[in-house]
Amino acid sequence: MMRRLLSVLHARNLEFLRDRGTLVFTLLLPVMLVIGMGFVFGGPERGLFKVGLLGDASDPLAHPFLSERYVEFIGLPQQGEALRKLTHQQIDLLLELRPPERYWVNTDSPKGYIVEKLLLAAEPAASREPVTGAAVRYVDWLFPGILGMNMMFSCLFGVGYVVLRYRKSGFLKRLHATPLSAFEFLSAQVLSRLTLILFITGVLYAGIGAVIGFHSAGSVLLLAPVAVAGALSMIALGLTIAARFSSEEVVGGLLNVLTWPMMLLSGIWFSLEGSPRWVQWVAHLFPLTHVLDSARAVMLDGAGLAQIAPHLLYLTATALAFLAFGAWSFRWRID
Repeated sequence: MMRRLLSVLHARNLEFLRDRGTLVFTLLLPVMLVIGMGFVFGGPERGLFKVGLLGDASDPLAHPFLSERYVEFIGLPQQGEALRKLTHQQIDLLLELRPPERYWVNTDSPKGYIVEKLLLAAEPAASREPVTGAAVRYVDWLFPGILGMNMMFSCLFGVGYVVLRYRKSGFLKRLHATPLSAFEFLSAQVLSRLTLILFITGVLYAGIGAVIGFHSAGSVLLLAPVAVAGALSMIALGLTIAARFSSEEVVGGLLNVLTWPMMLLSGIWFSLEGSPRWVQWVAHLFPLTHVLDSARAVMLDGAGLAQIAPHLLYLTATALAFLAFGAWSFRWRID
C-alpha cells in the first residue's frame, strides 16, 4: 500500500513542477496582491473613529455620546477582548454604559486622544482608565489573509481540477485496473498538494516578511500546525467536489460557490467586527476562518497552543470528515 501511495505522490509532484505556468502564477499572485493592496490602502489613516461599548447600546438616547457623528459604535460584550482591541488600537476608545460610568483610552493612540475629547464634551463626569499599546498596522493584519487566500485557491482549485482532468482523460480508469484503492489515490493527492502548499507558503512568509517587516508576537513554529491543519481541511474539501463530478462547469461552479463566500466572510480583507451574529456564525463554518483567526492570534497577540487548540481541532475534524466522504463517494469513471 505504501509503495503504491508513494509512486502516485512522486508522479503528482513531478507533474506540478513541470507545469511552469501554474508554478509561477502560484508564487507571483500573493506578491502582486500585497503590492496592489499597499497602493489601495496606503496613505493617511481614514477619519472614522471606532468606539467599543460595554453594556446595552440598543437605545441611542441612553447616552449623549451615542449620537455623535463620524463615530462607529461597536458592542463588545467581553471586557478582556475589548481591552485587547483597544491595546492594539483596533478601536479608539472603550466606553462602559453601566454605572459607574467609565471609559478606557489608549494613551499612545492619536485618534483615541480626539475621541476622548468628544466624549468628555458630552459627558464630563466619566471616569478615565488609561491603557497603552502600539497600533497593529493594516498590513500586519492583512498578511495572514493573503497567505490564507493563496492557500485556499491552491487547495481547492489545484486538487479539484487535477482529479477532474484525470477522470476525463481516462487516467483514473486505467488506475482503477490496478490494486490502488480510492483512499490511497486521494491520500497521495492530499500529501502531494500539502507538501507543495507548505513549501510555497513558507517561501512567501519568509520573502514577503523580509520586504515588509511584519509584526509577529508569537512563536513562528506554532504557525506550522495551523498551516498543516488548514491546508489538509481545504484540500479534502476540494476533493469532495472533484470526487464525484466529471463536468468542468459543475466543478468550477461549485468551487466558486465555496471560494467567494470564504473570501468575503473569512476575514481576508477586513474584520467582521460589528457584523450581524448570523454572518459571524456562517463565517466560522469555513475552514479558512479558523486558519486566519488562529494565525492572527499567534502573530498579533502572541497566543499559545492552548488558545488556538479549538481551531486546530475543528480543522482536523473537518479534514478527516471531508477525506472520508470523498473516498466514499469517489468515482473512477465518467459513466
